[in-house]
Amino acid sequence: MRRFSQRNVLVTLSDINITPLLDLAFVLLIIFVITTPLLENSIELRLPEGGRAVQKVARENIRNVDVNKLGQYLIGTNRYTLDQIEQMLVREYRANPELVVRIRADQESQARHFYPLIDRLTRNNITRLSLATEPASRR
Repeated sequence: MRRFSQRNVLVTLSDINITPLLDLAFVLLIIFVITTPLLENSIELRLPEGGRAVQKVARENIRNVDVNKLGQYLIGTNRYTLDQIEQMLVREYRANPELVVRIRADQESQARHFYPLIDRLTRNNITRLSLATEPASRR
C-alpha cells in the first residue's frame, strides 16, 4: 500500500502547471503594446498638415529621424549630428535595402534643417524617404 501512494505522489509532481507562465507572457505582451507607441513619439513635435500615405510599409523597415524647431537631429531620444545620422542610416541601408527613412520635422523648423539630411541620404542612394505630416483636418 505504501508503494502505491508514493507512486501517486511522483505522478502528480511530474505535471507542470503552465498557467502562471501564460499569465506572465500576456502581461508582458500588454506592456509592450502599450509602451511601443510612447517610445516612437518621444519628443514633442507639431507636424504640418498633409495628405495620407499611398502605400503601407512594414514597420521594421521604417527609421524615424526627428528634426526639432532648433534644428537638432534625433533618433528616439538620442541627439546626433548630421554626419552620425548619415553613417547610421547608410549602414542600416546596406543591411536592409527596403529601408524607409521617415523625417518628422517640426512645423516651426526651417527647411535649411532637413534639406541637408535629404541631400545626404539621396547621395547615398537612400531614396525611399517620407516626410511625416498630420492628417488634413476635415472642415
